[in-house]
Amino acid sequence: MLKKIRVTISVLLFSLITLYFLDFSGFLPESFSVLTDIQFIPALLALNIIILIALVALTVIFGRVYCSSICPMGIYQDIVAWFSKKILKKKRYTYSKAKIVLRWSVLGATIIAFLFGFTFLVGLLDPYGAYGRLVTHIFRPAYLAGNNFLEAIFSSFNNYSFYKVGIYSLGVSSIIIALITLLVIGFLAWKNGRTYCNTICPVGTTLGFLSRFSLFKIQFIDDKCNMCGLCSMKCKASCIDAKNKVIDHNRCVTCFNCIEVCHRDAMKYALIGSKKKKAVETAPAFSYIREDKPKDESKRRFLSATLITSIAAGQLLAQTVTEPLLPKRELKRKTPIAPPGALNFDHFREKCISCHLCVSKCPSHVIKPAFLEYGLGGVMQPKLYFDHGFCNYDCTVCCDVCPTDALVKLSQEEKHHTQMGRVNFIIENCIVYYDETSCGACSEHCPTQAVRMVPYKGALTIPEIEPEICVGCGGCEYVCPAIPYKAIYVEGLTAHNTIEIKQEEVEEVTIDEFGF
Repeated sequence: MLKKIRVTISVLLFSLITLYFLDFSGFLPESFSVLTDIQFIPALLALNIIILIALVALTVIFGRVYCSSICPMGIYQDIVAWFSKKILKKKRYTYSKAKIVLRWSVLGATIIAFLFGFTFLVGLLDPYGAYGRLVTHIFRPAYLAGNNFLEAIFSSFNNYSFYKVGIYSLGVSSIIIALITLLVIGFLAWKNGRTYCNTICPVGTTLGFLSRFSLFKIQFIDDKCNMCGLCSMKCKASCIDAKNKVIDHNRCVTCFNCIEVCHRDAMKYALIGSKKKKAVETAPAFSYIREDKPKDESKRRFLSATLITSIAAGQLLAQTVTEPLLPKRELKRKTPIAPPGALNFDHFREKCISCHLCVSKCPSHVIKPAFLEYGLGGVMQPKLYFDHGFCNYDCTVCCDVCPTDALVKLSQEEKHHTQMGRVNFIIENCIVYYDETSCGACSEHCPTQAVRMVPYKGALTIPEIEPEICVGCGGCEYVCPAIPYKAIYVEGLTAHNTIEIKQEEVEEVTIDEFGF
């Protein structure tokens, strides 16, 4: 019964979290963002004290139910392990000793990397962020292709329930990292179940430490157990030593497989009594797990250090554009454009775990993963790129869905006064200049009139820019017809500014005018 309850909850949460990443039509209400807020690392980075207390309390009372039923990467491993058991009928798990040194070394390295601004490692190992990238870069393109296939079929029968959506590449490096993550974690789950959770995952190590003190634990009933070993064979965490009747609760993810398979009712999930707890602590096999004294000190350092606001130190990839203006000059942006709500690069790099929920949810498809634009520590963190669209003046979706507060929530009014970048104009690339052709597309698409047309030659007008009132939305850059080198583009800012715009200077712009 306990396993059925766990499986039901796990499948429900896993399906909803996956669908939340895949949903491109706004089918799911905004309230579903709570599915991402309850993840451990996002709650820790956002300093969501209520969620953190709830997760810690849940672990201390019931054990690692977070790893078992809430973490999407944990459930992904269970799905892979389930398929492996279906295909390999004779597959059996075996008890193995805890990789204590490896587990705490990875956790320590993650903390040190975070404190020194190398947040790439935090995002790479965080199970929620890793799963988000799997969905965004691997599952979502397949999902969109399926939608377009159905659209073609239904449209042929004059049924327009589906509409066609664009499928764009989001960056080779992020796709490769997502694919490697999928294959490596999938392989480990296929071979040995929850290996990733109990050897590499920093969340698993942290919650595993807390689960040692949980009130409810799976335990043996000595007078009923005949040491047949079935429980150990079914334990995907490899934490049951059936010969000595000992369970390593650091690694147990409370999946209840052992209880279900036991034919003698020799295992139970119940409140730990003082007598039973003492017996487990004095068992020879368990003494190995508890003999590592420095673990307590490491944990205390982790809990204190990860709550300190750290200054991220990353080196931006410098790209010089200081040469004299030349005809048909290629655009080379020196500074990336961080999404609205990023505040500044230090805040953004410190908080962002590259889960790519903002990438998946952006209705204009302008948020893409960076490579080295933010420095080595900012690999995979989102940036704005205006090849397929621009940042809608009224849109705050990315701020609303960010679970770590890397992108702080902005109202529409605050978004209107947030300067993410500044417009730049290369006159030699402008078709008005070199082709003497009338244009003005950039001015028409500027919501603040930071770009306006002024008299040039005869009846011709040419763009004139006022960077001080530019919000960096990229509308001008996106619509500029100068190909292959844009005549107008947005240069990013390392710190977003708040600007004042006179109301009469703002043109009312609608989505329909942009062709979306």
